[in-house]
Amino acid sequence: MGGLAQPRFPISLTVEAITMAKPIAAVTISTGVARRVMSPAAWDLLSRLAEVRVNPHDRSLTEDELAGLLSDADVCLSGWGGGRLTAAVLDRAPKLRMVGYAAGSVKPVVTDAMWERGIRITSAAPAIALDVAETTLALIIASVKRIWQCNQITHHGGWTAQTPMGPSREMNGSTIGIVGAGHVGRRVMELLNMFSAKVLLFDPYFTDAQAAQYQATKVELPELMSQSDVVSLHAPITDETHHMINASMLRLMKDGATLINTARGWLVDEAALAAEVQTGRIFACIDVTDPEPPAPDSPLRKLDNVVLTPHIAGCVTNCTRLGELAVEEIRRFLSGEPLLFEVTREMLSICA
Repeated sequence: MGGLAQPRFPISLTVEAITMAKPIAAVTISTGVARRVMSPAAWDLLSRLAEVRVNPHDRSLTEDELAGLLSDADVCLSGWGGGRLTAAVLDRAPKLRMVGYAAGSVKPVVTDAMWERGIRITSAAPAIALDVAETTLALIIASVKRIWQCNQITHHGGWTAQTPMGPSREMNGSTIGIVGAGHVGRRVMELLNMFSAKVLLFDPYFTDAQAAQYQATKVELPELMSQSDVVSLHAPITDETHHMINASMLRLMKDGATLINTARGWLVDEAALAAEVQTGRIFACIDVTDPEPPAPDSPLRKLDNVVLTPHIAGCVTNCTRLGELAVEEIRRFLSGEPLLFEVTREMLSICA
């Protein structure tokens, strides 16, 4: 795509001889999740690194079962449904020192007890970000070109690029607003560099100079909402981001603008969004809701100017990059090498 390099993580999937006694690695994810995230190469490397013990069930483990599986583990490969590392669990896992998390946000797993024991954890969020960013780019382009509106017009006998939301446009000259410069937001900005679009960024933890590295202009949220043709949300779940996109922010959007949410439903006041969308003034592409799934009678399910998808922006069937990255992190930990994507206690307040 225009010469843009696909990010590659330095995953060797090889292992040098380990001189110490073979450590024990516990895989706490269910058999179903393991099929999604673990490639044969990942299993092979993990089995050469350590004696592997797995969750034998196609379900999450109970707290007692999780503690039993981790009782003599040195490292753990966790992920979706892998179980929370509570004090009760960790009291029975005295050897555990590191968790390779084969999913995005580690918040469902970590506890104060984990940090207090000095247990380290890594995240595969950078791998998930690649899929989410590609999906987001597709939604941005489709929104600018008015793909869904033109489809409705042609299905009803029409043939025009002029839609009730405005004419079909080009990426060249469009203004795209990015809310949040985490792994996904940064990757989306990299992808947008292929186009002659103006990119605005709101992220209180990013500097002007950092934004400029992504050919973006850092602005405050109200300016971004009022100036963007497409607003794409990539902020994490924190106290500060809850319903950050509220009625007043939605009212700032241009007529015919599109709101895209491939991050978390937490960010958006959905009642306010439904009310604003029902005016016919803006369009929305919503991949995440709060709660998930939305209620059967949610207005978002019924409105023609809402594209609603069931949380598919990230990987759905081929998620093996996640397991491979988690196993690579385990290899690095056992070999005494720097971890690639460690999450620290201090990072939790600002990361997804």
